[in-house]
Amino acid sequence: MIAPHSSPTLPPAPLATVRKAVVPAAGLGTRFLPATKATPKEMLPVVDKPAIQYVVEEAAAAGLDDILMVTGRHKRAIEDHFDHAFELEQALAAKGDTVRLDAVRDPARLADIHHIRQGDPLGLGHAVLCARHHVGEQPFAVLLGDDLIDPRETLLSRMLEVRGRYGGSVVALMEVPPEQVHLYGCATVEPSGEDGIVRVTGLVEKPARAQAPSRYAVIGRYVLDPAVFDVLERTPPGRGGEIQLTDALGELAAAGTVHGVVFDGLRYDTGDKADYLRTVVRLACAREDLGPQFRAWLRQFVAELEATAPEDDRLAA
Repeated sequence: MIAPHSSPTLPPAPLATVRKAVVPAAGLGTRFLPATKATPKEMLPVVDKPAIQYVVEEAAAAGLDDILMVTGRHKRAIEDHFDHAFELEQALAAKGDTVRLDAVRDPARLADIHHIRQGDPLGLGHAVLCARHHVGEQPFAVLLGDDLIDPRETLLSRMLEVRGRYGGSVVALMEVPPEQVHLYGCATVEPSGEDGIVRVTGLVEKPARAQAPSRYAVIGRYVLDPAVFDVLERTPPGRGGEIQLTDALGELAAAGTVHGVVFDGLRYDTGDKADYLRTVVRLACAREDLGPQFRAWLRQFVAELEATAPEDDRLAA
């Protein structure tokens, strides 16, 4: 008897490589007024580079070579920063100042950088939706400029690797104290059987402490499947009257297509004044060219503060 012919089982098609990133940068930066009245908050310096350059460098280091900035009005300085400055470059070249010349040229050489305006400030979900035409049907990363990940960390590369194995979308999660959960999107999670990786089954935007499903907060790094665009198209305005990316990801999570990478490394929130100052100090201390002298000065400065602080301040510390 001749066995019936059967077609061989084909291996699943490989997942598309993530090459594109979206950087939303349309916020007004009201927490940093008056500094941000005429200067985009993303251009505030962190040591000697604007905050947004650290974000683009992180994307480029993870292999993302096509970056779309979603900006708004009064953000022209961002476009200029990632463009060539021919007159300045010529002046530095004429002086033989190769160190500063490279520093000026580096932003434009990091990736193929594009810009689009969001128009109406309708929230993070809307900003991501503005990228649909540029991204197309490809997976992509989203990096928020307020969250700086220390350059020595490999969070984004880890997220891309998880997307390559599981597909779907991947969010970065960080365990926060209970009194801070109301500041973030918060995830309901299940174990995946793999250390540092969880299955995300639900998401809620800025829940009250008593209603938070966990202490796992979504921080500003995402690797998204293009399916998120269709969900965002039908997502109504949520908290604050804005289209929330968290709400759209919550629908995808309920369908079982979202994983989380739990991050416990160095992260800096430059959207907060106190954290912004701490970020500058930490990154300055880590610099080989600035660190030794700056750390020595800092020790002396702190010692002088402690010596002259009122007794109540010393007891509180």
